Amino acid sequence: MIFQKHLKISDAGDDCVSMITLYTFVQSWLDARRDDDRGASLVEYALLVALIAVVCIAAISLLGGAASDKFSTVSNSLSN
Repeated sequence: MIFQKHLKISDAGDDCVSMITLYTFVQSWLDARRDDDRGASLVEYALLVALIAVVCIAAISLLGGAASDKFSTVSNSLSN
């Protein structure tokens, strides 16, 4: 087996014991990788970016007309 060196499984051992030992090794290896909180942080950042995008879109739609009028007024006064 591939994991014999790491798990100290002898060739004369029972196959059932070898499978249980391999299962325990893989389970503990996966548990060590699963306890990482990076995925939760990524979801939180994605929600923040979505919220900021919604606020920006709302602000542009509410203030867009007024800002356009102000820019037109400034442009007309500069061209005169």
